[in-house]
Amino acid sequence: LLQYQFDRIFPGCRLLDIHEYLLEQGISLDNIDNDTQYLYHEPCHTPMKTHNSIKVASELLGKPVQLSDRCCGEAGTFAVNRPDIATQVRFRKQAELQQGIHDLTGKKVASKGSVKLLTSCPACQQGLSRYEADTGLETDYIIVEMMKNRAGDGWEEKFIETINRGGIERVLL
Repeated sequence: LLQYQFDRIFPGCRLLDIHEYLLEQGISLDNIDNDTQYLYHEPCHTPMKTHNSIKVASELLGKPVQLSDRCCGEAGTFAVNRPDIATQVRFRKQAELQQGIHDLTGKKVASKGSVKLLTSCPACQQGLSRYEADTGLETDYIIVEMMKNRAGDGWEEKFIETINRGGIERVLL
């Protein structure tokens, strides 16, 4: 999208990831009421181009978020086109995830809800979900984790109902 030259069509426009936009709007989870700790997977092709992703995640969630380094092995079609190499990449990522869990909890496997893995990329989210059985990590997008904490269980249905009635600004802000 950055190569589409939107600024020539819409002078002064900026292209922001939803998480960066929410940060700039001052949206965050104040006094988050859970004991969950967070790891953040930085996508190889991160959509966050304006702000540091760890800063964004930490400020949106209102608590520290730790970077989990290394490629997840998904990389768009990488896992499909070169499964031999992607498997090795995933092996290294799993070791990194287990180290992150250990740093946060002292254990190699996360107990349910103790540590969650967040990302901002759909392909990465799909790839990272493959680690759950071995690491105990649930994987989600930052915005989804925010909504779960802000609106509670069943937030998706409430969101759709509100959208259908009109008024997305009331849902997000």
